[in-house]
Amino acid sequence: MSWEEPRRFVLFGPDHLGALAVTAVLVIGLVRLVRRDPKGRVATAVRFGLAALLLAATAATMIGWARHGRLQWLDFLPLHLCDLLIFVAVYALVRPRALASELLYFWAGAGTALAMIGPDVGSGFPAPGFLSFFALHGLVVASAAVLVFGLGCRPRPGAAWRVFLVTNAYAAVVGLVDLALDANYLFLCHKPAAATLLDWLGPWPVYLLAADALALVLFLALDVPFRAGRRLAPSARGG
Repeated sequence: MSWEEPRRFVLFGPDHLGALAVTAVLVIGLVRLVRRDPKGRVATAVRFGLAALLLAATAATMIGWARHGRLQWLDFLPLHLCDLLIFVAVYALVRPRALASELLYFWAGAGTALAMIGPDVGSGFPAPGFLSFFALHGLVVASAAVLVFGLGCRPRPGAAWRVFLVTNAYAAVVGLVDLALDANYLFLCHKPAAATLLDWLGPWPVYLLAADALALVLFLALDVPFRAGRRLAPSARGG
């Protein structure tokens, strides 16, 4: 089997919808599983199992690229947000910390999940590129859901704005790397070749500003489910 199958990926085709459905089932199932005993052995096994699967899927992807002559040294730099999130997810799963969990939750919800809806994929199932993309992205989304909704690592007050500032600082650093290496990490220099949601946001550099504004809106929206709980927490403790 070649790395890229001749059958082209179809946006919202059966392959795409199937991958999204499998991810949704995985997320719901794991969240319900760890909620039964967030500090028990099963929850611990889920955390470390997800971390191991993320690392294994990443290694398999790199090996596949190398075998088919597609691996370049730039691929070892995890500067695309979804690539960086793999390692953020692994860290947050192994050592749950507030900031790591917040970055994972907001970036996965506003970035990785949207990337799955409009993926940069050329071939459909069962091409290795298709399997790798949805496995890695799906595991990242599942990790965020398990930590936040299953284990209760919920965003702190101001988390949406904090992550927004970190995101822009990170994009500024990546922009310098793009200039130095003539690269296109975070798609700061041009859009990906495949059709993605960025195509709806206008030409360069308009889509960068639009994506930044959209990210803030999505971060604030992702924070909404936790605002009521924060307001009630002080009174509950006082009672």
